[in-house]
Amino acid sequence: MTETMITQAADNIFLDLGFSDQEAENLLIRAKLMLALQTHIRQQNWTIAQAADHLNQSNDQITALTQGKIGQFSVDTLITLLNQVGMSVHVEVLPKAA
Repeated sequence: MTETMITQAADNIFLDLGFSDQEAENLLIRAKLMLALQTHIRQQNWTIAQAADHLNQSNDQITALTQGKIGQFSVDTLITLLNQVGMSVHVEVLPKAA
């Protein structure tokens, strides 16, 4: 019989994937911002072209956004895009758990 080892996942999947603490934190923030923007686009039933028009972006950029290509978007850009569709972003800074 083969034994299966189960490992408890971290709260940040990017840590589990081997990214440094700083990279993982940045990726998680961008992922959450992208998800909020993707959800908004879906709720509006916008096509790629409509979303591109509303967000002042190219169709290729919106396609990358909807496909979750996280490396193509900075935190600043994602916050700006969320603001353009009437959403606000709130930041909470906490000390790291020991």
